[in-house]
Amino acid sequence: MPASTSTRVAGLLTALVVPAGLLTPVAAAAPGGDPVDAVNTFIGTKDDGNTFPGASAPFGMTQVSPISSHYAGYRYDDTAIRGFGHFFLSGAGCWEQGGLVSSLPTTGAVGPGAAFDTAKPETFDHKKYASPYTHEGEIGKPGYYKVRLTGYGGVDAEATATTRTGVERYTFAKSGDANVFVNVGQANDKEPVTASQIRVVGDRTVEGMVESQAFCGGKPYKTWFTTTFDKPFKSFGTWSPTGGTPGSKESVGGEGLRGAWLTFGGGQVTATTAISHVDAFGAKLNLASDKGRSFDAVRDGAQRAWRKELSSVDIKGGAKDDRTVFYTSLYHALLQPLTGNDADGRYRGFDDKIHRALGWTYYEFFSLWDTYRTQNQLLALLRPARAKDVAKSVLAIHDQGGWLPRWAYANQETNTMTGDPVTPFLVDLWRFGALSGQEFKAYQALLRNSREIPPASSPFQGRSGNASYQKDGFVQYDKDFPKKGQDTDPDHGASATLEYALADCSLSIMAAGLGKKDDAKALADKGRSYRTLWDSSVTDRGFTGFYRPKLEGGEWFSPAGKPFNPQSQDGFHEGTSWQYQWLTQQDVPGLVDRMGGKENVGKRLDDFFAYGDLVKDPAKTVREEWVVGPYNYYNQFRYNPNNEPDLHSPWMYTLTGQPWKTSAVVRAAHTLFTNAPNGVTGNDDLGTMSAWYVFSALGLYPAVPGTGQFVLNAPRFEKSVVHLENGRDITIKADGADASKLQYVQGLGSGSQRAYVGLEQLARGTTLDFRLTDDAAKATWATGPEGAPKSPCAG
Repeated sequence: MPASTSTRVAGLLTALVVPAGLLTPVAAAAPGGDPVDAVNTFIGTKDDGNTFPGASAPFGMTQVSPISSHYAGYRYDDTAIRGFGHFFLSGAGCWEQGGLVSSLPTTGAVGPGAAFDTAKPETFDHKKYASPYTHEGEIGKPGYYKVRLTGYGGVDAEATATTRTGVERYTFAKSGDANVFVNVGQANDKEPVTASQIRVVGDRTVEGMVESQAFCGGKPYKTWFTTTFDKPFKSFGTWSPTGGTPGSKESVGGEGLRGAWLTFGGGQVTATTAISHVDAFGAKLNLASDKGRSFDAVRDGAQRAWRKELSSVDIKGGAKDDRTVFYTSLYHALLQPLTGNDADGRYRGFDDKIHRALGWTYYEFFSLWDTYRTQNQLLALLRPARAKDVAKSVLAIHDQGGWLPRWAYANQETNTMTGDPVTPFLVDLWRFGALSGQEFKAYQALLRNSREIPPASSPFQGRSGNASYQKDGFVQYDKDFPKKGQDTDPDHGASATLEYALADCSLSIMAAGLGKKDDAKALADKGRSYRTLWDSSVTDRGFTGFYRPKLEGGEWFSPAGKPFNPQSQDGFHEGTSWQYQWLTQQDVPGLVDRMGGKENVGKRLDDFFAYGDLVKDPAKTVREEWVVGPYNYYNQFRYNPNNEPDLHSPWMYTLTGQPWKTSAVVRAAHTLFTNAPNGVTGNDDLGTMSAWYVFSALGLYPAVPGTGQFVLNAPRFEKSVVHLENGRDITIKADGADASKLQYVQGLGSGSQRAYVGLEQLARGTTLDFRLTDDAAKATWATGPEGAPKSPCAG
């Protein structure tokens, strides 16, 4: 894009920018009204959606949610709650997912030989003292959670949150003394705690530290906390791996059981917990910054904040459940990234030093391999002020850690997943105007990341396959390649090659926009590197030609004693050659040529989506032919809506001249998103799947990174209005929209025959007036040569 156009888009997006639950889990709000009431935070808490039902502020540092037996915290069909933790990720896939500083209300005497026998260390194992609970009356709304614990005589537990604190209110039905157990030695299931400490301060406060392991086998990191109560405790004690000690004020040490019990006079007790990744002072400061408000006032403030966020999109039409699914998806997409700096602006950088964000918010926890595809663009469109701080945060990681991240957890790089997701992530932020004033700094970091490899001394792995990619145009397939974390690119050489090429193409767009003509041409050429892995001799299911891994030196990979199978996992990360064959949206003409023309591409897509069955019975087809299981990525030749590599593939129909089929596939995929605990397909991956739903339900999708183009499909709702921060609106009309059946686009009110719209048009405010039809034969709209956007790296 020319620099002048980039400047206009950035100006449109940044002008006038301002700084930045239900009675039963499957109930739905009435159409219209308060979007907060439409959200069901229990969606995704079953079948490894890995969301959490508890309370959080938008992009909050602290979350309060129940812990049961699942590694993500709460699983809807578990029968006991072990405590209420104060840090959670939403929808992530690896085991180590927080649940730190867990509190649980209990009743019963604590002491030698008592109900809680301090002489027996196992007394203080949260698996032992966990309380049963009931779903009856359980509430999950943005900023508020409530559940009835049926143990300990009955306790109503409520939770709310501010950006940096979590607040619980416990109401005891049983008269007499009551306790609050604060457990620092245990967390979510499969979350190792390697060290912890807790101390009693005065008669209302406990404070301490938890050292736990970062996500996906990362390194240990520290979280400091302070918890204060609204009334003094009558007595207290601490426990350690050897048992409990009444009157003890401190428990400090390595791994093992550790915590404190605090005994009150019963009735009702409110606890407020602040955390910090900086130090103990930061936790105290964060607590003080929110001190003095009642539970109800905090809850009301949290819900006001969520109402503002969710009201950025108004929808009309659809069934009750449609409204709930949409606003819950929007809610999940706006939970992260998480606020990383304390109330005074301090944060712990990737050099493990303390830095300060003054006048902006430092964000952390970046699941880039996932979020670069959907959630990043949704946040940039709806909240450009936040997106600018997100971009600044990623560049701070580069400045302080020496390299750009891939999966950044707290203040460390976990080297989780493969490819080069940070490039399309930052290029799209540039395209949306979020890099204004930092364009050239970001570009230099991205160019270095694209062409080089971090030194061995760096904890960052970067493009570990760059040696062969830069020399020969592909990442070699090498299962024994050294790793700095869970993953490394040569371990999945074929998919890494495709990811690198897509990233290089997106960077070429930025290079051209910044006037770097030579770089732009070289990067566009690299954007076609995927071609080196196309093997025209491989056949499967009647189709010829697939991507195939190559070994170092250029020899094709073949498994021992048998031919390469494009349905196998060999060379591909969380997918197969069937899913990854569509990850070339930057060069659709090149892909069409290799597949033998558009007619053959259409046949492949039809087979990939089981299109013939889909149009007969969409819901049955997607559940029986697409979805195998949340982590079953291999031995498949169909679309896998549970995972990221082929999320954009429904729009490949549009990019190859059959836009009506995109609408059918998207409508079918929507049947996987339901108003139920298992209503998220696969892991939600920090809002990625939810953002996919939001975009596709609105009828526009960012299919090609870096272009700023949204490919259109039949909207799910009769009318949607997206309120931009610059005061302008995107109005999407689709009279007669009926989500219960397949519908297609017959035309746009403007008369346009283009099945896409550019960011510049959206940013200045626009109306898209879709005319829908139930008859696919009438859906000839945008099927001509100008219907699809041009591929940015065709050649």
